Amino acid sequence: MSGTQPAGADAAQSPSTDGDMRMPPPGALPQGGHQGRPLTQLIHGGIDGDPLTGAVNVPVYLTSTYKQDGLGRHRGYEYSRTGNPTRTALEALIADLEHGRFGLAFASGMAAITAVLSLFSQGDRIALLGNVYGGTFRVIDQIFTRFGLTYVVADPTDDVALKEALAAPTKALLVESPGNPLGTVSDIGHIAELAHRLGVLTIVDNTFLTPYLQRPLDLGADIVVHSATKYLGGHSDLVAGLVALSDQALADRLYFIQNATGGVLAPLDSYLVIRGIRTLGVRMDRHQANATALAEWLAADRRVARVYYPGLPTAQGYDLQRRQADGPGGVLSVELADGGDHVAFLEALRYITLAESLGGVESLACHPATMTHASIPAPVRAQMGISDRLVRLSIGLEDVADLREDLDRALMAAFAGAAGSAVSDGVGAVR
Repeated sequence: MSGTQPAGADAAQSPSTDGDMRMPPPGALPQGGHQGRPLTQLIHGGIDGDPLTGAVNVPVYLTSTYKQDGLGRHRGYEYSRTGNPTRTALEALIADLEHGRFGLAFASGMAAITAVLSLFSQGDRIALLGNVYGGTFRVIDQIFTRFGLTYVVADPTDDVALKEALAAPTKALLVESPGNPLGTVSDIGHIAELAHRLGVLTIVDNTFLTPYLQRPLDLGADIVVHSATKYLGGHSDLVAGLVALSDQALADRLYFIQNATGGVLAPLDSYLVIRGIRTLGVRMDRHQANATALAEWLAADRRVARVYYPGLPTAQGYDLQRRQADGPGGVLSVELADGGDHVAFLEALRYITLAESLGGVESLACHPATMTHASIPAPVRAQMGISDRLVRLSIGLEDVADLREDLDRALMAAFAGAAGSAVSDGVGAVR
């Protein structure tokens, strides 16, 4: 499925490391990759420190250009849009963590998605499976369709609909598992196997789980994308996107697109993502411990119509999630019971901050219908199951007792005007 390399792609040559072995060519996985167990790999994966000076951290190379030793002779880098040693270290790290061969770092998750979609041509179709991030839908629906790319939306759990969606002229599918914001779990291995039989690329957005909990390339995916703004960075202080893959021809085409379009990640932000990844394991363990405790409590409360969280035994795809991932992650969504005022709920929160994004150390609340998925037409949102009473919660690292008190206070505010109703009478009670 890699197709032919675009004209001029050979001009974006991988620089040689002759004369300077501090860093490998952009995206190249150093020898000895994939070593160590997951927690160790987060700290020592990719390029471990600086062999030149012995620094335990990869240096931040704040330079736009590099001295050349002569015409056509350089030390591995020419210009920082084409390659920067700090960005290279991050690209090698995400390739290592995702068990791939190549990585690319972009200025945002949407820049990463845009580069991947730029692999395709006029007349090609992309299958969007299940709930996808609103920004992903928007860039395809409002930008790429202007250039002749088309799309179809299909249920990843319905094999008949899936096969129809993957028929020609579909060239790729894009799936998030768990899906945003309903936590829909898709069988990545099954989907990838079917896609490969039909000659379709499988692209997986792994933002919600990260490679610490799920590695889609091992399940058969062709390309993995991340909004590194979220858990990988982990501190709500940067915007970044990452791509990992193993196919050489696809990687060459993506490097050409990255260099030609220029949506690259800056050196300092590359360093900050590397630093964030070092604590990813301990953070994710706490994120999902807190999220599981709160999901179980909310699922028993009459003021909540439904909790969407793949860590609940009653959740769609619970057994599948346990087979293909090492945990449910730290994001859950709640749909308030009838009569619940979502505005009052959100305004009453004290520790949980109303804000876009997820995956930071602090807990965040989001209203998908008016925030992350506002760009999706209302009828499509309704078909997806995204109602106005749905609130997405990114559970942070705070004391879980404080978070539970915060949610209880918000639920009381949401139903303060529902005096006398069955729900109001049962406030604070389990089902």
